[in-house]
Amino acid sequence: MKIQKTLKRRLIFKPYEGDPNVVAGVDLSFPSREEGLAVIVLLEYPSMKVLRYVSERVKIRFPYIPGLLVFREGPAFLKAWEKLQVKPDLVVFDGQGIAHPRGIGIASHMGLFISIPTIGVAKSRLYGWHEELPNEEGASVPLKDKFGNTIGYVIRTKKSGKPIYISPGHLIDVESSYRIIKHMTVPGKRIPEPTRIADILTKKLKKGLF
Repeated sequence: MKIQKTLKRRLIFKPYEGDPNVVAGVDLSFPSREEGLAVIVLLEYPSMKVLRYVSERVKIRFPYIPGLLVFREGPAFLKAWEKLQVKPDLVVFDGQGIAHPRGIGIASHMGLFISIPTIGVAKSRLYGWHEELPNEEGASVPLKDKFGNTIGYVIRTKKSGKPIYISPGHLIDVESSYRIIKHMTVPGKRIPEPTRIADILTKKLKKGLF
């Protein structure tokens, strides 16, 4: 927690000018209690055409503790990151950005390591509050901290479907994160393409399909 509080002060938030050319989606999972698996997929933007992917398996050395998942998942991501011969312009994580009890989820924490704009897109709320979200596809409301500051957005990408929670990680602001993720979401799919495709690849790797 002390490390997180120290690193939080180094985060930078600024508008993302224009559009990225290549984006990355990151998915992290655990094939067993002792092993972590990281997948990073590169996609062309805005077509979302898959360019290539890398993966890495590492031995788990940190227990499961809510709010400290980066210390369990981060090493696998950084090992996979080393394999990328071409670096993306922006990275999307299946997890939190600043929508975190100490304001530094995995997207923010790892953003400090790679010095590339990062966004967190989570499937559940870890921190913050928001007004009621209309039951309409594309509906969105701001996600706020206890002081009323906007730290992200909640979007219902499918009618009657569960929402997703977007928050900036590092080197990008709230509004830019919201804009870019909306453009990466395909009609009928809950999760934006970068992390959705990374999740598909992760499941295939765990099954040994390639």
